[in-house]
Amino acid sequence: MSATSDPIGIFDSGVGGLTVLRALRERLPSESFVYLGDTARLPYGTKTAATVQRYALNAAAHLSGRGIKLLVIACNTASSYALDAVADSSRVPVLGVVRPGVRAALLTGAGRIGVIGTEGTVRSESYQKALAGLGSAIEVMALPCPLFVPLAEEGWGDHPITDQIARHYLRPMLAWGAETIILGCTHYPLLRPSLERVVGPEVRLVDSARAVADAVISDHSELIDTSHGEPGAVRIELTDASERFLRITSGILGGEPERLEIVDLDAAPGPTA
Repeated sequence: MSATSDPIGIFDSGVGGLTVLRALRERLPSESFVYLGDTARLPYGTKTAATVQRYALNAAAHLSGRGIKLLVIACNTASSYALDAVADSSRVPVLGVVRPGVRAALLTGAGRIGVIGTEGTVRSESYQKALAGLGSAIEVMALPCPLFVPLAEEGWGDHPITDQIARHYLRPMLAWGAETIILGCTHYPLLRPSLERVVGPEVRLVDSARAVADAVISDHSELIDTSHGEPGAVRIELTDASERFLRITSGILGGEPERLEIVDLDAAPGPTA
């Protein structure tokens, strides 16, 4: 199969997955993308596995109707609970965020790896199991950090309050001796300035958004356009677009998106033009 002009689809429970879109656009400027944020039904991190799986299958079916050639599940909770179900039902390759983040963490050579994420991601033990499967000598500690998502969505990635909350959440992990910490939620890279201050220079932070971009390029090179020609089109679809979500979207992407649409996941997708 060779590269086509069909877009890459990206799905997240909200707008945190835009960090994945941003990373992919930086690496693949000529590719086109369709991003779907299920902002009307977030957060996924506090919902049951069955509900998350149902939502993810719904979103994947919607993006399939957009004619995508590759689907990236940019939500850690959906990747943890629904990746296999989505992949089994999909006509295109499906990539989650867990395995790329794990591979990037193992490359740091750390013996003690921490994972921070939503309650759902930590409860699923997806990172713990993947790390155990790929690095038998690795010790793992996983902690939920539920206040990090609202802090990221408030734009408080470099704020004393975020520093204070991060110190509270990460104190056990740092006392344990974590050498590398996986940011197991695509919102968390938005908090990097505060997190770097709290963990200090000796602890490496693994950005799952960048790891996913690396995985798309290395694992699906036959599908993608790696040239730096004409910029590809970017379509943003949200299931709810409050002023808050629009502000966050513009902040992550560095400006107002050219194409933004409110969609109903219970309705058949319309034309992409």
